[in-house]
Amino acid sequence: MKIGLETESYHLQFMTGRMDIFQFIKKTAELGLDGVMINIVKWPDLPGWGTLASFEPEYLEKVKAEIQKYGFFAEIDTNGTDPAHLKQVIEVAHQIVADVIRTYTCLGTYDPERLKQAPDNIRRIIPLLQKYRIKLAVENHEEELTSEVIRIIEEVDSPWVSAHCDIGNSMMAWEDPVEAVKRLAPYAFTTHFKDHIIVHDGDDYRVCGVPVGTGNIDLEQIFQILVEQSTLTRINVEMCFPYATSFKRDSGAGGVFAVGEGAFKVESPPYDLSVIKPLDYYDPPQELLEEMIEDQAKGVEQSVKYTLALRDKFCR
Repeated sequence: MKIGLETESYHLQFMTGRMDIFQFIKKTAELGLDGVMINIVKWPDLPGWGTLASFEPEYLEKVKAEIQKYGFFAEIDTNGTDPAHLKQVIEVAHQIVADVIRTYTCLGTYDPERLKQAPDNIRRIIPLLQKYRIKLAVENHEEELTSEVIRIIEEVDSPWVSAHCDIGNSMMAWEDPVEAVKRLAPYAFTTHFKDHIIVHDGDDYRVCGVPVGTGNIDLEQIFQILVEQSTLTRINVEMCFPYATSFKRDSGAGGVFAVGEGAFKVESPPYDLSVIKPLDYYDPPQELLEEMIEDQAKGVEQSVKYTLALRDKFCR
């Protein structure tokens, strides 16, 4: 099993201009990993396409060369099912020799109409996927139930379209992570391997990312499921710390009705609530930035070490 790293794991360094895609690829090699997952979802008020500065051919050729320098696999993360956008992303993936593209349907809020439109939109880009031998993986993001992802895949009915199995996102839809992975594993083209806790935020609860292996998701069981019940040859670490978000569906939507047990056990937030609220972790104030950048870097190292240990345990 190869282990990759998603650029979101260093989002604070990317957003502040301290890391670019070339430095990220080198850092991934230094961590002893096998590939990169490059997020190109645009950040508000920032230039470029997420962690790619440009879609210009000369720039993409340099990115490809850096990926190939280390013998890495490459994947791309985007969002939405607009056919024109996905065709553009497929061309970018082809230019940097990325063979899997992750997307998702809802964009921040649960949107049944987007879910309904997704199969027809995706069918329109299958010829280009087939031409370049690139797979499209539909993710259970923060709004979609696994059953809704599977319904899209089955309606599209193409060997080029299947699932992206995100280990923690099911929690935002009140779905148990282990059960979600069991459902998606047979369909999985790729993954985000992460960890979560639930934290108080005033009268509300938030799903909070933490370094892999320090949260309440049963990652050992999940890793074993992915090894035994999927055809995956790669697992991508997406270390979502510091990050927290709200629940995106009504309680019970995914079968879990309340916080308190298992993956939904409530823990203390990683930062004092009087200093920063969980929903501000992703883009923290200047006075906390250095501390949180350092915490994120340490979290990546911890997450990689934990995931490699799981590989050693289950992929002998």
